[in-house]
Amino acid sequence: MYRPFDLTGKVALVTGGNGGIGLGMAEAMAQAGADIVVWGTNEKKNDAAGKKLAGYGHRVITRKVDVAQENEIVEGMKAAVHDMGRIDTVIANAGIGLAAPSFMEITAEAFRRVEAVNEEGVFFTLREAAKHMVERAKSGDPVGSLVGVASLAGIEGAGRNQHYGASKGAVISMMRGIAVELARYGIRANTIAPGWIATDMTQRAQDNPVFGEKVISRVPARRWGKPEDFGGIAVYLASDASAYHSGDMFVIDGGYAVF
Repeated sequence: MYRPFDLTGKVALVTGGNGGIGLGMAEAMAQAGADIVVWGTNEKKNDAAGKKLAGYGHRVITRKVDVAQENEIVEGMKAAVHDMGRIDTVIANAGIGLAAPSFMEITAEAFRRVEAVNEEGVFFTLREAAKHMVERAKSGDPVGSLVGVASLAGIEGAGRNQHYGASKGAVISMMRGIAVELARYGIRANTIAPGWIATDMTQRAQDNPVFGEKVISRVPARRWGKPEDFGGIAVYLASDASAYHSGDMFVIDGGYAVF
């Protein structure tokens, strides 16, 4: 029987998985049968996400990890592999946005903070995951899926947000390089680029009627995206259905980029 989207026996780790897009993806993968590891910096949100995900009947572990701190990522990945036995999919989703009044007013502090989370956090998370997956491949188990969550800002002009766009553009390039190098180990690497999604990060824009009139009205789907809109792509990339799909970027934006 053809069941390529069955994630039973697989383990997925999602950074920033305690809310927004990350939780939407984690929830879908749990419903498809995966065991889940959630990293986040807010322990209260981690606990709430853990309880929600555990309701689907699979193993769930949450851990406080700040992906801007390399040592926390290294220790977190070791703990995840130890506790779960293996990690099959890692979705580097954690990210922040710090919009500025203008390009000329983006401070060094803001630039470095955004890059530390959005670029370095993805880099170190996937580097540590790759170490585990390559080692497993050399032992005869060549399989793994690495996913970097970027943004439309990485491929379009992001006025007053160039530091954010730079961090997301870096993720896109990074994932292509990972895909090329690690394919020989059965590891695939892909990017997800969300459009305008209703999460805590975009709350100010959601509350701005002018933004809704000028921007969201231009989305062909005529609505904000929702975290659950990312469940399908998460399950696909974690599943055997995507075994030969690598080096790609999935734009999930209701058609905004092509309009």
